[in-house]
Amino acid sequence: MGLFDRFKSDQGQKMTPHLAFATCLIYVMGADGEMDNEEIGHLLSVLGGAKEGGSIGVGANNRALLDQAVRIARTKPIDHFLADVTPLLSDAQRMSILLNLVDSAMSDGEAEPEEQQLIGRIQHAFGIPDERFAPFFDVLMAKNDRSIFVDESHPHNAPNYRVELATGVRS
Repeated sequence: MGLFDRFKSDQGQKMTPHLAFATCLIYVMGADGEMDNEEIGHLLSVLGGAKEGGSIGVGANNRALLDQAVRIARTKPIDHFLADVTPLLSDAQRMSILLNLVDSAMSDGEAEPEEQQLIGRIQHAFGIPDERFAPFFDVLMAKNDRSIFVDESHPHNAPNYRVELATGVRS
């Protein structure tokens, strides 16, 4: 093994759903060219980022996972990555990844256009139509709309406004 072999992408590394999850988060976090503190905090929280003693950081198991995810995201085009991982993921895993991607993108207050576009590409690759994803998206939008706490005139603070999910037949 030469010194530069350690810079190769994911050769010989087994893709797992957990690694696919972490890698998708890395792709979206970097989509706008910067990784905000809120996004990093979200990443650590969903991957279980607390170290021994309760301090914030990356434990040994997740350090290896994150290192591998970053290596993949830096070396593999997203479309190639999605073509490889989509068949490995269950429907529940695909939905969980999408929900976490939206939550991560919204963690700093708004999803940047680059993040929105990339999440849309991932959603399409995962085969999840807008009609199915919309109610979940609406929940995340409600969860992350913190302006309702500081803007008394926000339309969602009106006395007659109710937060509800759209109902319909789902399979």
